[in-house]
Amino acid sequence: MQTQTLSGGFSTPATDAAHAFRAVMDAMARPGTIQQITGATPPAPLSAAAGAVLLTLCDTDTGLTLSGDHNSPAIRDWLAFHTGAPLVAPAQADFALGRWDTLQPLSAYPIGTADYPDRSTTLIIEVGALTNDGPTLTGPGIKDSATLSLPETTFFQANHAQFPLGLDCIFTCDNRLAALPRSTKVN
Repeated sequence: MQTQTLSGGFSTPATDAAHAFRAVMDAMARPGTIQQITGATPPAPLSAAAGAVLLTLCDTDTGLTLSGDHNSPAIRDWLAFHTGAPLVAPAQADFALGRWDTLQPLSAYPIGTADYPDRSTTLIIEVGALTNDGPTLTGPGIKDSATLSLPETTFFQANHAQFPLGLDCIFTCDNRLAALPRSTKVN
């Protein structure tokens, strides 16, 4: 168990984190595009993409909520060693990780305030498949339109209607990720 906790992080942290950060930012800037992300080998069931996102975005000042089978001793120990991110309740989360069904209810996460819309939670949603099929996306960063497989559409439509408040989402599967910022309209 201790070997698994100590291994699986970035082998060259500065370079791997820079590449992973670029993949996350490209995904956020161009909603619906699927990015490759590598460098992490986290404990199961955490995907390589989700592990790399957490290694890149989490530190001792970012509260993290783990849900479902992602809230396991192996994942908690791995994250504590590699990021130091404190585990918090949903109402204090900067990031929340899990499958769509285990992250519910989404109303438990902060959506920001009128003065500080950036004080919201970013959901890191592990999905079984990540494809460019599904609802049509429009908005900033999308030339005409894009499509992305989403777990549902109603929530994302309501989330966009709250803009500039709302939750930002990063979808991860194997070594791929895509993002859906709150500014994206889902049709």
